[in-house]
Amino acid sequence: MGALPRISLVTCSYQQGRFLGATMRSVLEQGYPALEYIVVDGASTDGSAELIAAHADRLAWWVSERDRGQTDALIKGFARSTGDIQGWLCSDDLLLPGALDTVADFFARHPEVDWLYGDALWIDAQGLPLRAKKEMGWSRTVFLFDHNYLAQPSVFWRRSLYERVGGLQRDWNLAMDADLWLRFARVSRPHHVAQYLSCMRYYPEQKTRALKPAGRKEDEALRQREAPTLAALPRWPLRAAARGLRWSLKAASGGYTASVPAACKPWLQALEITK
Repeated sequence: MGALPRISLVTCSYQQGRFLGATMRSVLEQGYPALEYIVVDGASTDGSAELIAAHADRLAWWVSERDRGQTDALIKGFARSTGDIQGWLCSDDLLLPGALDTVADFFARHPEVDWLYGDALWIDAQGLPLRAKKEMGWSRTVFLFDHNYLAQPSVFWRRSLYERVGGLQRDWNLAMDADLWLRFARVSRPHHVAQYLSCMRYYPEQKTRALKPAGRKEDEALRQREAPTLAALPRWPLRAAARGLRWSLKAASGGYTASVPAACKPWLQALEITK
């Protein structure tokens, strides 16, 4: 590989102290030597700042101050980053062991690829595995008219691509990732790495679940922007066609028969009980 690419990873957090420790450990215990880890907290009052401070000597930068929400916090973090490769990890998600090595190796061997997405595992609030999220290749049709199926914490990109499209936009509160992926895809096709890179928590208070109606409005705004002619047609046949395409492509990739790797279960248990 030669010199390892510097990977800048940003974690944004607000009142997520119950998860933040495990999230940070999943990053810091990667053992990746060229990691630049940045944590941006929105002035939480639940002990999050103390958790972050305990790891301050291993962080490139951190702050706990009022901001204008998740997207603003991420923009602030990426503005401080210097890495060749970038990604973000929300404060209730986890990186699986070896994820950063996998990402670095892939980008080093594929200089023609500007961004990638891997597979993920769904876990509950207690860190128990729910199911595997093994994905299909890229389909703009499925993405727009079914749903954003890319596992956000398993997506990584070259800094040059982020800068080329203008980075994250504060206009989006819930679909900031979908907006960024679509702007990436205008200039560069993503590559699917068929390996589990992250865990995403699924619980009632999760932002995308708690604010689902608002999320649907932002998704519709993206459809109107990206495909105004099709978006003007009745919604149900477009979604049915996209859903059928997704079922066939995901089935072909083994997505519906995948199971949680056995080795992940003891790792998750150990991570959750370690303070």
